[in-house]
Amino acid sequence: MTSSTQRSSPGRPSAAGRLRDVVTTLLVVGGLAVAGTGLWQWYADGAPTPSRAATGPVEQESSSATAAPPAELPQAQPARTRPGAPLRVRVPRLGVDAPVDPVGAPGGTLTPPSDATRLGWWAAGARPGQRGSVLVAGHTVSTGGGALDDLELLRRGDDVVVRTTTGRRSYEVVSVQVLGKGVLARRAQQLFDQRVPSRLVLVTCEDWDGTAYRSNVVVTARPRR
Repeated sequence: MTSSTQRSSPGRPSAAGRLRDVVTTLLVVGGLAVAGTGLWQWYADGAPTPSRAATGPVEQESSSATAAPPAELPQAQPARTRPGAPLRVRVPRLGVDAPVDPVGAPGGTLTPPSDATRLGWWAAGARPGQRGSVLVAGHTVSTGGGALDDLELLRRGDDVVVRTTTGRRSYEVVSVQVLGKGVLARRAQQLFDQRVPSRLVLVTCEDWDGTAYRSNVVVTARPRR
């Protein structure tokens, strides 16, 4: 997320040591390096790697984000619905209906799609319907046009609907937080935990100061019952 286009050797080092090195040399890619830093620092500190890495091909939507049409929200899926990879995220309050691409964290940086109207799902984490945090990151564009420009405007109880490869899942927002970079890094294990009950975590940048984004918005939502 940049200002105009996007609103974010002696011996072999241990894996933890290599990850710490990555953390200290992260480049800002799409404005989400803060989220990537926290995520990778969590692993560097010894938390277990998620056991639910995405497997097999994942469908991708071809259209860009559009305003959500006025329609009745789909009901939460029955518990028997199999977990599926996310394809679209709809946020009625914000008029967001954005396609989702699976993304990784090459070099230690969580990298959302270059297209600011698309969202990125961290494919090494949980899928909707699985235990753990389903992490979805998106761009904020200072001049407008990013999929998650207004994420901080969500409120507790707001709806978020995720269409997956196996059906639709409905979530309700339980928290909206604006966190400075240091705070986000310190709280990464809590925010992005893969050992918690199923939940959705949306992340984007916030607090543009004319040269960089100083904070991140983190929205947590739980499955509707």
